[in-house]
Amino acid sequence: MDSTASTSSQSGEISDKHPTVTVDLGQRSYPIEITTAATEAFPASVSKALPDLTHAVLIHDEAVESYAAELQQKLSDIRPSVRVDRVDVPSGEPSKSFQQLQRLLDAMLACGADRRSVVIAVGGGVVGDLAGFAAASFARGIRFVQVPTTLLAMVDSSVGGKTGINLAGGKNMVGAFWQPHLVWIDTQVMNTLPERSFLSGLAEVVKYGVIDDAEFFCDLERDASALVQRQDAVLRQAIERSCQSKARVVNEDERETSGRRAILNYGHTFAHAIEATAGYGTLLHGEAVSIGMQMAASLAIDLGLCEADLLTRQTKLLLDCGLPVRFPDADVQAMLPVMMRDKKVEHGKLRFILPRKLGQVDLVGDVDQANVVKAIHAHR
Repeated sequence: MDSTASTSSQSGEISDKHPTVTVDLGQRSYPIEITTAATEAFPASVSKALPDLTHAVLIHDEAVESYAAELQQKLSDIRPSVRVDRVDVPSGEPSKSFQQLQRLLDAMLACGADRRSVVIAVGGGVVGDLAGFAAASFARGIRFVQVPTTLLAMVDSSVGGKTGINLAGGKNMVGAFWQPHLVWIDTQVMNTLPERSFLSGLAEVVKYGVIDDAEFFCDLERDASALVQRQDAVLRQAIERSCQSKARVVNEDERETSGRRAILNYGHTFAHAIEATAGYGTLLHGEAVSIGMQMAASLAIDLGLCEADLLTRQTKLLLDCGLPVRFPDADVQAMLPVMMRDKKVEHGKLRFILPRKLGQVDLVGDVDQANVVKAIHAHR
């Protein structure tokens, strides 16, 4: 881990520095640079990560067109020989489709992309997943840079190399592990995010405190108000600590072979079922994760795995972050079949990531459906 990042996070103090977190994967290691109002520094970061850059295909969410155009201009300033093409993607989850993937691949071919080209994804998780899969697929794999523009993407989907698209029957069912060469984060871009979208991302930040870093959870309890106000220094530290946790997990289980990476799904088994049964768009992903974490904590308490105080503290922090902790419209009987399709199900038995204490969760198997139903009802 980068020394600047580890020093600032362990002290618990808020730093004005722009930290770098390293995802340590040997020859495929890459930096996550966390900045504020630093567009001028973007070309230098790209040049350092990709010194032989000659052609970039900048794929961006149509909602951030002006920001993407600014980055395109900065990249063109690196040197006259660098060519940058730009392709937009319609906003929203439906863009994670075969149709949009083919459109991107055709556009890359039309602009003369080859194996030395670099895909730069600018947007939230949808664009990052889609553009990353395009990079993994074109010419059997070309280099890739992530420029996330939502808090959720900054702390989660841009880190770890998961790319993919959806099928009609399930999310993220087609894709590839394809690590980026650089993740470049500028917190200023979130100033234009709608309040609800920004707060949704805080659910994933809180998650890291529960699953991996109890000290970070305490810091979040202290700094929740500043986070909600989008104070830059506090945001940078929260993103840094979240990315450090994600990087540790990815380093231990890059391709989900040991089961360690499953801890990142804390609350998600409930959340995915809520999203699927409520109708996509009723709740934002982070809102569903917030409620799902509450259900998971209640399930853990019911099974005697952790103390009730964990739920009390988690509830207060989520509320302080402006997140929902209940879903009155939860359809229990509709949720259970969805949960049975979760990838953690083994031999027809439900398995969940459940907390033992702050900073420690385990994969718990053979959970009785009656306990699951009780946990859902606890947060209706």
